[in-house]
Amino acid sequence: MARSGYTLPVFAVAAAKAALSHLHRPEALQTVILDLLPGEATIPIQQVARLDLNSALAIATSDPGDNLDLTRNTPIWAWVKLQPRQSEPLILEAGEGIGKTTAGDPAIYHYARRLFEANLLPLISADRTVTVTMIMPEGRQLAQRTSNEAFGVLEGLSLLGTSGISQPLSAEDYLEDLRQTLQTKVRSHAHLVFCIGSHGLHIAQQMGIPETAIVQTGNWIGALLVEAGLRGAESVLLLGYQGKLVKLAGGIFNTSSHLADAKLEIISAAVARTGGSLSAIESVLAAKTADAAYKSLVELRLADLVFQTLAATISQNAQAYVKKYGDVVLNIGTVLFNRQGQVIAQDAIATQLIDSWTQE
Repeated sequence: MARSGYTLPVFAVAAAKAALSHLHRPEALQTVILDLLPGEATIPIQQVARLDLNSALAIATSDPGDNLDLTRNTPIWAWVKLQPRQSEPLILEAGEGIGKTTAGDPAIYHYARRLFEANLLPLISADRTVTVTMIMPEGRQLAQRTSNEAFGVLEGLSLLGTSGISQPLSAEDYLEDLRQTLQTKVRSHAHLVFCIGSHGLHIAQQMGIPETAIVQTGNWIGALLVEAGLRGAESVLLLGYQGKLVKLAGGIFNTSSHLADAKLEIISAAVARTGGSLSAIESVLAAKTADAAYKSLVELRLADLVFQTLAATISQNAQAYVKKYGDVVLNIGTVLFNRQGQVIAQDAIATQLIDSWTQE
């Protein structure tokens, strides 16, 4: 029977609780009891020591059980400092080996923060603030073996997880859910189908592709492609609405419109590449939606060539993206459809992948 373990945030919080407890009562600690929200866990502590009157350092070691996890047996340190009360009772900082977001914030997400608060706030008096600096001496090196950079996590590993959380997931935690789902599916299917949106799922099912091979990506297409490559996938078929997927032809791998929305410019660039006239380009740029741009190109008898070019460019860019961030080769094909769920283009690799699925 497989042995269960704990996620990295649990060991980070355990180390922090041990250090803070040691400041209150300087005695040797071999374990700490944590509230896991819900439930409890007893976590071993490797070392704890007071550094001065108001600071202490403790070390726990990651134990994910029998789960595949590159942090197995990795030490995680917590440097805890007591100070006079500031604006917040608890401040979390990312030290060496703990990742930072592209905005410079510690990559310590929802579940980890709730764990810190549940286990440390009861130990902090009203006149004090506790600053916890998390350190993973091996974190920066381990992060090079992950797709963290593609997820916008730099310089180390993130403290991320969803276990035990009943509240709605944050964007980061939802992304972690998608990653975990992908990791499960790639164990039984080396050839995956990424569906962007409900129409993609419907079309994949019409093709006879088993649900166990279908991965919903949300907007995080690039990051999940890298994850698939790192987890040993051999191919991915991208299946989605053209107004979303064409963004990849412009190098945009998070398709959220809040981050970037250049689909009309990307389509118009493809018109130019395929020899379309200036008036055709202007008709695309004047369109209100990607579907309207497509319909305009249908009327000009340019749609087939333009969107075949876009599908091939998407696959080429996606393969280059995985190679850049994962240093692996992943075979990728693309199928584009319109708002009505009608396929409007697919590249040669997609045709090969679809044929292999339908022949199984």
